[in-house]
Amino acid sequence: MSDGTAKAGISSCADSAADLFVSSLARAGVRYFFANGGTDFPPIAEAFARAAGAGTPMPRPMVIPHENVAVAMAHGSYMIDGQPQAVMVHVNVGTANTINAVLDASRDLTPVLLFAGRSPYSERSRHGTRTRYIHWAQEMFDQAGMIREAVKWDYELHLPEQAGDIVQRALQVAMTSPRGPTYVTLPRDVLAESVGEHLSTPQPLKAPSPPLPDPQDIATLAGWIRQAERPVLVTASAGRTTAGFEALATFAERFGIPVAVFHPRFQNISTDHPLFAGYDPAPLVATADLIIALDCDVPWVPAVQAPPADCRVAHLGEDPAYVRYPMRSFRTDLALSGMTEVLLRSLTHAIDAMGGIAEEIVQSRTERCSKKTAELRSQWRLAAAQPSGAITPEWISACLREAAGDEAIIVNEYPLRQQQFPQTQPNTYFGLSPAGGLGWGLGAALGAKLAAPDKLVVATLGDGAYIFANPTACHWVSEAHALPVLTVIFNNALYGAVRNSTKAMYRDGHASQEAHRMLADLSPSPRFEHAVEASGGLGIRVERADELPAALARAVEAVRGGRQALVNVLCEY
Repeated sequence: MSDGTAKAGISSCADSAADLFVSSLARAGVRYFFANGGTDFPPIAEAFARAAGAGTPMPRPMVIPHENVAVAMAHGSYMIDGQPQAVMVHVNVGTANTINAVLDASRDLTPVLLFAGRSPYSERSRHGTRTRYIHWAQEMFDQAGMIREAVKWDYELHLPEQAGDIVQRALQVAMTSPRGPTYVTLPRDVLAESVGEHLSTPQPLKAPSPPLPDPQDIATLAGWIRQAERPVLVTASAGRTTAGFEALATFAERFGIPVAVFHPRFQNISTDHPLFAGYDPAPLVATADLIIALDCDVPWVPAVQAPPADCRVAHLGEDPAYVRYPMRSFRTDLALSGMTEVLLRSLTHAIDAMGGIAEEIVQSRTERCSKKTAELRSQWRLAAAQPSGAITPEWISACLREAAGDEAIIVNEYPLRQQQFPQTQPNTYFGLSPAGGLGWGLGAALGAKLAAPDKLVVATLGDGAYIFANPTACHWVSEAHALPVLTVIFNNALYGAVRNSTKAMYRDGHASQEAHRMLADLSPSPRFEHAVEASGGLGIRVERADELPAALARAVEAVRGGRQALVNVLCEY
């Protein structure tokens, strides 16, 4: 008895649930199907092969040899073009390998259509029934339970004719504000079953429009902005879209409101904007009389500081209360729901209707901000100087800026110093999700390259993040699917977050005797530059500061020529 065939004489059906599933993905606009399969995949493989032979529209099937990479690629592709893609993995064990990346997507409001196989329900007599030893051991009472908190919606395919409607429902939920991933399990025997007389074209399910802010709340905040003497806007993700980036630039300049960027996930404002106030909101928060937290989950750290007692605080965004965060107690005098561009446009209209803000006030605010930012830029330039000793992350960032230019797409998993890598354009910077699930950056860079094939895409990673990225799988994907990206490793041979956190809590404790490297040490460091060579890439190791500019220039040239490259930079930070 062959795999997937319960008894002689049973053959696959031309209009199976799997066929309907594949065609429905194409109708929904899904272009890529990132797959890491197992014994649950035969109906899906057959459906793709049948569609290819018949010339039927279908997503591009792409084998991705690790689930974490597959989800990160879907995440990275969406960052560029705003179109969700599909991922399918193998039953419970494949699902388990996705959870880290799905948590990143969830906290980053990124829709991913995640599907997983499920052990067949039947033990005999049905096409697709259990035919392998592992089909019993991999069945769970609640497979979706392990991932439910990280997704917006989960479901299981019960009837073959549901396969198309499930795709539409998953897409609708994923794209409803605030967006996020969904999860559907697909039992093999149900996928293999014929739709038969129940076959019909799934109806499109349009996602509702994002929420609009309450006009009275807009009026209240507009009045506060007009009254404020020391307003500050703090953001992490206002530049999620080009419209948000442009709206923030216009709003800040129009009313003279400094914009502090804190743990950014996107390029929120041009670094040469006159109201760009740097990456540390603390000095502005300390003296503010109005704080506008715009698409910002953590506008300041309460254990470190608090706004003045008479300061008003307004939180703005698609989900300004961050209801999926179990505990979040930042002062909230006002909360407004909506997209960045809608909120700022509405506030502009309301302020203008009240008589606007005097030009001399706007000019004074702007000059004060520009002066302080000029002082910061001077400090940043000094930090970017070539070091005489160990290579610094500031020097790496400055050299990379020179080599990559202003239009490169940077996918950063912690180490890049944005102060030394100034960017002025939207959709050129993407940072790790607030979930902090390591291993995202290289996969996301591959997804970004897929969506923007003509762009130079650079993944800046710490050595720990690179190890988490399943680099063998990532470099294989780069070669197999012709997605050349540049990987730059800031290699300090330790987990910096662990070291820094221990140092902050126990500066003079026992761990200080080992430079706070306890449970953070990653030495001896592997020769990471050899990993990319195994997949036909260019690998370069840099140990001296004066070698770095030429090494990065060579790597950029290789990537622009169609070959992936990795620069392993030994540094201290």
